[in-house]
Amino acid sequence: MNRRTFLRGLTLGTLAVPLAAKAQQGAKVHRVGYLSPVSANAPGHLIFLQSLRELGYVEGENILLEERFADGNSSRLPALAADLVRRNVDVILAASPPAVRAATAETKTIPIVIITGDDPVMSGYVPSLARPGGNVTGVTFLTVDLFAKQLDLLKQLVPGLTRVAFLQDPTMPTTDQDLTVVRTAARALDLRLHVFQARDRRDYDGAFATMTTERAGALVIAGSPTYIQDRKRLISLAAKRRLSAIFAFKEDAEAGGLISYGPRQADAVRLAAVYVDKILKGAKPADLPIEQPTKFELVINLKTAKALGLTIPPTLLLRANQVIE
Repeated sequence: MNRRTFLRGLTLGTLAVPLAAKAQQGAKVHRVGYLSPVSANAPGHLIFLQSLRELGYVEGENILLEERFADGNSSRLPALAADLVRRNVDVILAASPPAVRAATAETKTIPIVIITGDDPVMSGYVPSLARPGGNVTGVTFLTVDLFAKQLDLLKQLVPGLTRVAFLQDPTMPTTDQDLTVVRTAARALDLRLHVFQARDRRDYDGAFATMTTERAGALVIAGSPTYIQDRKRLISLAAKRRLSAIFAFKEDAEAGGLISYGPRQADAVRLAAVYVDKILKGAKPADLPIEQPTKFELVINLKTAKALGLTIPPTLLLRANQVIE
């Protein structure tokens, strides 16, 4: 049994009834495509599988998963998206901006449910969030809008902060948009911004070493599925370099990151699974509005703060949704 089969067994169960036998009995077996720039063990993928199970889907009985992972090489995504289209799947779940870009470029007819951190209207995927009108719907984090708040939190947290590092994944289609927003926010807070790029863990050590050389006092990490998958490595490097880093998801703070502020990733993935279910039951993506997060969480890790020699202001502690002792 390979790792992917094992993971599916944990979440969707084993093939209790062979696909061919169920088809002969007339049961509808839906074919669902899953497209991701990272690997099968990414947190969002596992949450999606569990969500499908909770919605009543069992692989081999009423669903067949066609999963395609670029394993960190986003240049593979167009070919992987084309393969899903050739297999005529009933719906494609595109996880992250690079996967959304590849899927939407490949088909205008197969329904696509997106999970993305960029603005689907600005990126040209849909004309309107409320009325997508085509074959695309889903969920957007709009993480680009969080940078101003994250910088403000860092300035409250780190005494005398003047220099901030910004780490981004150059393979993300939101790179230019992110830079524009974060630079504007930094200027408004009188912070000097140092921009670093890292595609994957091969680039991390060099980027963090240069952050230290340039005397960055804190770090903002842009949205990237690769960074989510590598969160423990990034958290470890920030601690090693004594950088006060802010992340987007509470799972980062729970894993040892200093502070996080952003929407709940799990909620977005579960909603995307619900949209897949609705489409399989006959709903049209054109009629399903693209959802945005309504709840944002501030999580503070006091253990990490102590290790960094930071005293969390009482005002921040009072505002926190969760404080990790």
